[in-house]
Amino acid sequence: MAKYTPEQIHNVALVGHGAVGKTSLADLLLHKAGIASKPGSVDAGTSLLDTEEDEKHHKHSIFSSLIHFDHHGRRINLFDTPGYPEFIGQVIGALRSVETAVITISAPAGIEVNTRRVFAEADKADVGKFIVLNKLDHDNVNFIELLASIQDMFGRGCVPFNLPIGLGANFSGVYDTLNPPDSIPDGLPMNPHDVSQMVMDSIVEADEELMERYLNDEKLTKDEINHGVAHAVAEGSLIPVFCMSVEKNVGVDEFLNSIADYADSPIDVHQTAFNSDGENIDLQPDPNGPLLAQIVKTRIDPFVARLSYIRVYSGTLKKESSVHASGVEKPLKLPQLLEVQGAHQEPVNEAGPGYIVAVAKVEDLHMGDTLTDTDKCPRLPKITFPTPMIGLAVEPKSRSDQQKISGALHKIEEEDSTFHVSRDDQTKEMVMTGLSELHLKLIEERLKAREKVEIITHQPKVPYRETVVGAAEGSYRHKKQSGGSGQFAEVHLRVAGLPQGIEPEEYFTKDRFSSMRSYHYDPELNFAFIDRVTGGSVPNNFIPAVEKGVIERMKKGVLAGYQVQDVSCELFFGKDHPVDSNETAFKMAAGYCFRDVFQKAKPNLLEPIVALEVTVPDDKLGDITSDLNSRRGRVEGMEGLSGGYQIIHAKAPLAEVMTYARALSSMTGGQGSFTMDLSHYEPVPPNEQQKIVSAATHATDEDE
Repeated sequence: MAKYTPEQIHNVALVGHGAVGKTSLADLLLHKAGIASKPGSVDAGTSLLDTEEDEKHHKHSIFSSLIHFDHHGRRINLFDTPGYPEFIGQVIGALRSVETAVITISAPAGIEVNTRRVFAEADKADVGKFIVLNKLDHDNVNFIELLASIQDMFGRGCVPFNLPIGLGANFSGVYDTLNPPDSIPDGLPMNPHDVSQMVMDSIVEADEELMERYLNDEKLTKDEINHGVAHAVAEGSLIPVFCMSVEKNVGVDEFLNSIADYADSPIDVHQTAFNSDGENIDLQPDPNGPLLAQIVKTRIDPFVARLSYIRVYSGTLKKESSVHASGVEKPLKLPQLLEVQGAHQEPVNEAGPGYIVAVAKVEDLHMGDTLTDTDKCPRLPKITFPTPMIGLAVEPKSRSDQQKISGALHKIEEEDSTFHVSRDDQTKEMVMTGLSELHLKLIEERLKAREKVEIITHQPKVPYRETVVGAAEGSYRHKKQSGGSGQFAEVHLRVAGLPQGIEPEEYFTKDRFSSMRSYHYDPELNFAFIDRVTGGSVPNNFIPAVEKGVIERMKKGVLAGYQVQDVSCELFFGKDHPVDSNETAFKMAAGYCFRDVFQKAKPNLLEPIVALEVTVPDDKLGDITSDLNSRRGRVEGMEGLSGGYQIIHAKAPLAEVMTYARALSSMTGGQGSFTMDLSHYEPVPPNEQQKIVSAATHATDEDE
C-alpha cells in the first residue's frame, strides 16, 4: 500500500437512482487507472463491482462495492452504491465513510425518486456533493430544462462546471466553464460567459475575502480558485455539475480531474465524536493520534467468510493489533488487514486516517461499531437506518432446512441493516421484515442461490395487542388429586386498564392501592403486578409463581391470542394447603384466574399504528390522500417540496398498509415513495375487532 497522507486522500460515493450508469462509471475509472485491461460491463456480467450472482442476474447493483485507484498523486477510495430504494441501507453506510457524494443523474430521465432520496441522505451525512449528468449522448435530452429542474429541486448552488458540446448523437466533448479556453465551440446549449460568471459567483460567495478581491477585479490564482471551490463544496453552498457520457467516454477525464482538484480530503472535514459525558469532540485526522475508526460495511464473502470494512478517522490501525469495539467487553485481536478492490483483497500492514480497509472472520464486529485503542476513548455516532416495516412470515420448503434457515437469514441480516429476522412469540412464526416487497423477494432469491435454501412465504399476522378498558375482580381455585400428593391453590385477582405514560413512583402508591406491599413494573408492556396480600393468605414464597402465571397468560393472550399490555393486576387474597400447595399449582391458578377476570373487565384489541411520510407529485396529491382515508388513515399535514412534489404526513393502521408500496407505485406511475415507522398502539374499531376475534385461532388451556 502506497503511503498517502490524509490530505492526499479523497473518499467518494457514487449515488443516484438505478440504471443511471454509476457502476459503468466506476468500471471505466478502474480501466483508466490501469487496474482493468478494459472496462467491465454490467450487461455482459464482467463488471469488477457487480460480482454477486444476483447482481449479474438482475443487471444492477444490490450491494455497495469499494474500489481504489491513484490519480494525479491522489488516492481515491470510491464506493459504488445500488440505485433502488430497497437498498438505501447500502447507500447510508457508504455515505458515512466518505467526504463527497457524487449524485449521478440520467440526462434523458432527469430527477427520479431515488435521486431525491440519496440527496437527502447526503445532506444528513453532511458531505460535499457533486452532480454528474450521464447519458448526454442519448436522445430526448433538453439540457436547459434539466439544469433548471436540478436547480429548482436542489438549489441555485448547482452550477455547471462544464457544458456539453452538442447533445444526443452529436455530443462530442465538454467546455470548461471554470477555466474556459480561448475559443468557443459550436453546439453549446447556454452562453458560456454567463455560465462562467455563475460559477465564479458561486465560488466566491462562500468566502468573504475572495468575494472582496473578486469584486475589486483582482486576479485570483488557480490555487486560490481551487481552494475556494473545495471550501464552497464543503459548506454546501456549491454543487458542481459535470456533463458526460460513460458509454462514449466523454467528459469522464474532466470529472476525474475535478475530484482530485476539488473534492474534500479527511483533513478538510473533521469527524465529530463524543466522550463518556456525551460531549462532542472534534477529531483531527492525525496518524499519530489515538485510534478512532468505525465499521461501515459488513459483507459475507463465500471464500473469506465475514468481511468487516473499517474507515479510519484518527490514529493508525495495524495488523494483528488489539482494539476495543463498542459493545464488546474484551479487547479484540484483529487479524491481517485487507485492502479491498471490488471482490478482491490484498493484505496490508497498516491504515491511517482516511483509509478504508477490511478484516476477515471477526464475528464480534458489527455495523456502526466504534474501534478504539482503549475503552476510555471517544465514540463515533451510531449509523442509523430506516426501520424495516414490510414483513413476510417464512418457513423452509423442506423440513430438512429447518435448522439451516435461521442461520442463513441472520447472515443476510448482518449484511443488510434494513433487513431484520425474528420469531414472533405469539404466533410462533419466523418473520422477515424489509423495506419493500421487492426487497424481500430479492432476499428470497439470495437464500436460494447462496445458501441453497428454498422458502415459503405468506403475509404475517398483524401484531395486535390486547388490553382492558374497565376493571374486574374474581377468583380461581385450582385443585387436582390423583393419588399421592395433589395440587391446590386459590388466588383472587383484580385486573384493570393502566394508562400509558405513567410515572411508576408517583402512580403506584398506597393511596391508590390499599394494603400494597410491593409492585413490579414492566415499561415495555406498561404492565404492573401489585402484591396486596394481607394476613399471609398467600405465602410469600408462592407470590412469584402467581406473577409468573399471570405473565405467561398475558403472552398467550385471552381475547384473540395476542400479547396483553396496558394493564395492572392486583393479587389481594388467596388460599393454600399445607401439603398440596406448590409453585406449579399457584402458577396455574393465576393463569386461569387472570383469563377469567380479564374477560369481565371490558377487553379490547389494540392495533399498531404507523407514521407515514409519503412523497408524491403535486398532481397525484388528491388520489393519495383519498386512498389513505380509505385505509383508515389520518392525514396530519403536508409539506411542499421544490420540483413539484409534496410530502404527506399521515398515520394509518399497519394492517391497512402492509402492501402499500405496490399500491403507491401504481397510483403514481412509480414516482411516489414513502417511509414507515411504528408510532403507537390504539383501540381497534368495534366492527373490525369483531372480525379479528372471530377469525382468530385461540390457544386453548388443558381443561377448556
